[in-house]
Amino acid sequence: MKKLLYRLGFYMMGFSIGMIFLAVILKGKKTSCNYGPNDRVISNLSKKAWKSQNKVPTDFDSLAFQSFLGKANIDFGKSNTRKDSCKKYFINGYWNEKPISLEVMNCEKTVEILRLNKRSK
Repeated sequence: MKKLLYRLGFYMMGFSIGMIFLAVILKGKKTSCNYGPNDRVISNLSKKAWKSQNKVPTDFDSLAFQSFLGKANIDFGKSNTRKDSCKKYFINGYWNEKPISLEVMNCEKTVEILRLNKRSK
């Protein structure tokens, strides 16, 4: 039992040093863990400049778009992700506590909002 506690102590000491080392290295970097396809697409959309067509209300600005993306889900069944140039995504979420759906084109440098639809709960 004494050897087990001795080994556990060395393990915890090495683990602690490793965690401190990782914290120092990753402290200043903007790292994120986006493992799922939904998270990767939303992260990609939130990093790009966006523009909208006239069909989108004027009070749906960049801050509203960013807060919408924070709680949104991609509908991959309706989306067209096979294109080479600009991929079309259908995003479901809430804006002003109302369920809406966005149709967006995700191009290389920009995101264009094509349509904003109100949907039923």
